[in-house]
Amino acid sequence: MSPNVSQNGNKKSLETSGSIFEIEDFDVLTSLERPRPVSVERVRSFDERSFSELSISLSPRAFGRNSDSSTHITDHLEYPLSSPHRRSGFNTPGSNCHFESHPLVADAWEALRRSLVYFRGQPVGTIAAVDHSVEDLNYDQVFVRDFVPSALAFLMNGEDEIVRNFLLKTLRLQSWEKRIDQFKLGEGVMPASFKVLHDPKRNNDTLIADFGESAIGRVAPVDSGFWWIILLRAYTKHTGDSSLAELPECQNGMRLILSLCLSEGFDTFPTLLCADGCCMIDRKMGIYGYPIEIQALFFMALRCARLLLKQDGEGKEFVDLIGNRLHALSFHMRSYFWLDLKQLNDIYRYKTEEYSHTALNKFNVMPDSLPDWVFDFMPSRGGYFIGNVSPARMDFRWFCLGNCVAILSSLATPEQSAAIMDLIEARWEELVGEMPLKICYPAIEGHQWRIITGCDPKNTRWSYHNGGSWPGELLLLSFSSNHGRI
Repeated sequence: MSPNVSQNGNKKSLETSGSIFEIEDFDVLTSLERPRPVSVERVRSFDERSFSELSISLSPRAFGRNSDSSTHITDHLEYPLSSPHRRSGFNTPGSNCHFESHPLVADAWEALRRSLVYFRGQPVGTIAAVDHSVEDLNYDQVFVRDFVPSALAFLMNGEDEIVRNFLLKTLRLQSWEKRIDQFKLGEGVMPASFKVLHDPKRNNDTLIADFGESAIGRVAPVDSGFWWIILLRAYTKHTGDSSLAELPECQNGMRLILSLCLSEGFDTFPTLLCADGCCMIDRKMGIYGYPIEIQALFFMALRCARLLLKQDGEGKEFVDLIGNRLHALSFHMRSYFWLDLKQLNDIYRYKTEEYSHTALNKFNVMPDSLPDWVFDFMPSRGGYFIGNVSPARMDFRWFCLGNCVAILSSLATPEQSAAIMDLIEARWEELVGEMPLKICYPAIEGHQWRIITGCDPKNTRWSYHNGGSWPGELLLLSFSSNHGRI
């Protein structure tokens, strides 16, 4: 069949041939006219003048799959992070990028310095936000996930001590007894955040951790442990020193995290079950089940842990478990979470109520559940990992973090990585536009927003988690544009 996309009233039909896994299909799909952009109303609030000054480096061509850049993410995770202008002090940023003299860069480093948190005279992280115009709430804490981009900046600037201190302090907090009301959490759970309380009378500092007992919604962090392992790997490769990772405490900390996520249970899938709000999207947003962010981070952390664990008795056992899980997880994600024009066509024609191991519609997804916007959003060449797959449910929303981490961790095949970047380029106006990258797309609104978010005023459409723009995601996108690998 020749590729064809048509719309007649409410009836949509898609016909195509080939697969994203066959490289020759790119030539076929290129001949298609790209579907029109999704017509949506967006709320923008950004300094257009400042952003336009950086627009050259953030153009679709700069992030396209044909980028001339030869730098790969392996330079950041497989090989030591370095800069020809490395400096050990905390006063001046060392950077070899062409924005070094740009005032935005200087302002960013100044804000980063002001956000540093000290414990007994040593820097241990950065607070979530430096903004005194609003009530602090929990912004005065060091969040594990939020510190990771700051940690990478410090590493590339030669400031290893901050990252080492952070890794050791969070590891110490992991060993604390964790209770929410009368329930005891798993031993390997890492804190979502921590703060330093200073007693001026005794001149003493105390660490206070939050494992979910104080969090909004009382959600435990599933992703914190994964980020910790990934950052430990980045630190080890940057410094070239494996002594920190080889400490018995670090080895045990990794094994405790892995014990939680590799334990056998009732689940029939290799993906990791996750409640709503237990990751970067830490409020109710309908991502319960098997969200792409957690699966991609899970995969990346497993790969990092396999390189960091000692091949001793316990370590060897976990390395074997990791190998088996990686094989099953990569097959599952590449097969069932991947969506391109051909797969969209197949889902549209799914039969339901199939009972056998040969069923094509393995999750009994109803074709009528496909949202109208996905037909307009899917370009003729490109694809992405959808937000969630579980029985009778496919969340077709685009989630930036999960897709970028899928590229960086090699969860995505080279062909899928190129297709993800093709989609971002084709849908640049929707996903980036005149603002930093959106955390997800499209935003949910109206009655659906009321049901899914519980009328959360912070997550109105195009705000915060609900299609909000997150500048930090541009770091992952820039790494992903080179199709790097761990």
